[in-house]
Amino acid sequence: MHEMAITQSVLDAIVARLGEAPVTCVRLEIGRLSGVVPDSVRFCFDVLCAGTSLEGARLDIAEPAGRARCRDCGGEFTLDDFILLCPCGSADVSVLAGRELRIASVEVGHV
Repeated sequence: MHEMAITQSVLDAIVARLGEAPVTCVRLEIGRLSGVVPDSVRFCFDVLCAGTSLEGARLDIAEPAGRARCRDCGGEFTLDDFILLCPCGSADVSVLAGRELRIASVEVGHV
């Protein structure tokens, strides 16, 4: 379960940037092709935030779909799983989106 280490890294980055300021909301983007399970991140977030300046903060996760471009037909299409196959049948595709894993924003309460 690498989501625990990923979530800890997210919390460490926020605390390093904001110190002890009380955080009320964290928004993440976790692409559907990232290999990270958002529900596991939610669980880990609740566990890891206990006793920190993020305790009680809301976690919102956006899950952008994957997009790819076919190198054979030039078409762009949506990917909902890891099967990289163009509707034309070609597997020669370039992934354009869906591998994101980033902190989109953080809201801080009154200090």
